[in-house]
Amino acid sequence: MEFEFWWLLAFPLFFVLGWLAARVDIRQVVTESRALPNSYFRGLNFLLNEQPDKAIEAFLEVVKLEPQTIDLHFALGGLFRRRGELDRAIRMHENLLEREGLAEDQRLRAMSELGQDYLKAGLLDRAEQVFGKLLETPQHGQARTYLLEIYVQEKDWQKAIDAARLLEKDTSKPLNVDIAHFHCELALLEAARGNSDAAATLLQQALATNRQSVRANLMAGDLNAAAGRHEAAIANWRLVETQNTAHMALVVDRVLGSYRQLGRLAEGVQWLRALYARQPSQDVFNALYLAVSETEGAAAASQLAREELRRNPTLRTLDRLLEAELINAEPEQRELLQVEKSLVASHSQRMMRYQCSSCGFKAKQFFWRCPACGRWDSFDPERRESEGSA
Repeated sequence: MEFEFWWLLAFPLFFVLGWLAARVDIRQVVTESRALPNSYFRGLNFLLNEQPDKAIEAFLEVVKLEPQTIDLHFALGGLFRRRGELDRAIRMHENLLEREGLAEDQRLRAMSELGQDYLKAGLLDRAEQVFGKLLETPQHGQARTYLLEIYVQEKDWQKAIDAARLLEKDTSKPLNVDIAHFHCELALLEAARGNSDAAATLLQQALATNRQSVRANLMAGDLNAAAGRHEAAIANWRLVETQNTAHMALVVDRVLGSYRQLGRLAEGVQWLRALYARQPSQDVFNALYLAVSETEGAAAASQLAREELRRNPTLRTLDRLLEAELINAEPEQRELLQVEKSLVASHSQRMMRYQCSSCGFKAKQFFWRCPACGRWDSFDPERRESEGSA
């Protein structure tokens, strides 16, 4: 390739242009940094030194000195909400909304943030008003999500159903599990009012929405049992095994109760033995132990408890074995066995808990919706021995 001498003239030109560009960038950076208040840098320094409270106060000074720092307003408002300082978060976002010349997207964002402040503060009416105004804006998807949360907290289940169906259209995310629970909640209300037919219709709607709704079949069985229709109740409850076998822990006592009402408890015990063979769990064992003790006597119950203790040694199983042994114990052994049983039973009862698989919340009773994190169907349907339980 032949060398062109005019390239020698171009090299200095490129150098000069690069130098000028660098000078412009450096000057811009220096100008912008000089424009920032000292409070900004003090705030950063406090953050780096893990002093968040002092950092917040420094950034608040920046907001006062430089009212145009919109992003810093949003950051501080969100931080206040996460820290539980809801009054400060609300004031921050209300001040933003009162500012003149705020861009439309920033105004909508401030409204959404304010709605979240109200929601976390438990001011549900105000939160509903804010998110209701956002339904006709580009924020409508997020607004519907928060409105659904509000209706659930208010236990306004029909509004929750309507909001969930609209949210499904907005997001294409299936909410059939939640909607089935909302129908079940309405069914509970109707049953409490004595409207069993209306409750049964709502449970059918729940199953139409979610064929795997364990709760709907369980409640349908409860309605049938309350009306004396025990055959139908047993059929409802036994369907739960085809939906989710783990939830049979919630069903076994109900099934045995209806078999007892029909005078066919031995048949119920036979069914329960087969279930226990398919699903050997502590709650199923406990129901089987009591039923065997009632129908076959203490010796058979004791043998069952020994087999379970060898297979799965737990305090609960040991308690049942000691209970069976007490029945036929000699007088000189009875006192010691009673003390042992009391100690084991007391400790076992303290440890047995239902637990949320989402947040780890533990409770003595079963919940379809976790009281801590609000998730549906997050509770393990079987109680387990949990360390650290009070």
